[in-house]
Amino acid sequence: MTDRTVRIHRVLRTTPEKLYRAFLEPMALAKWLPPHGFTCSVHQLDARVGGTFRMSFHNFGTGNGHSFHGSYLELKPHERIRYTDEFDDPNLPGVLEVDVRLRPVMGGTELTVAQSNIPAAIPLEMCYLGWQESLLQLAALVEPDIPG
Repeated sequence: MTDRTVRIHRVLRTTPEKLYRAFLEPMALAKWLPPHGFTCSVHQLDARVGGTFRMSFHNFGTGNGHSFHGSYLELKPHERIRYTDEFDDPNLPGVLEVDVRLRPVMGGTELTVAQSNIPAAIPLEMCYLGWQESLLQLAALVEPDIPG
């Protein structure tokens, strides 16, 4: 059996507090999470342990989309977020788990993401590409320090 996990590591010039909020606020997620060429709708989000969320991504070029939902397993403010993801499409079975860790470092915050149990129908390379694009957008959201 192969390991269906992607692991991403970045250091962003921001605080753990700001990054933590970016993962839990609906408007922030809708801005940075969808990879290039996609939009995101956050239909529901209850950011507490045991709380759930529901979102959908839409391919801007084709108009196609997919929806997914999950629940929060662990929320350690400014340090760790663990949640599940499950596609509504029966062709993408299984429950993914995402583990996000934040650690203050010199010059910013170290961000590590592990997404596991990715359905076999999704090439791991596409997950890596999607996360890389999303994290570029995340950096554009959280790194500016705009007064007022």
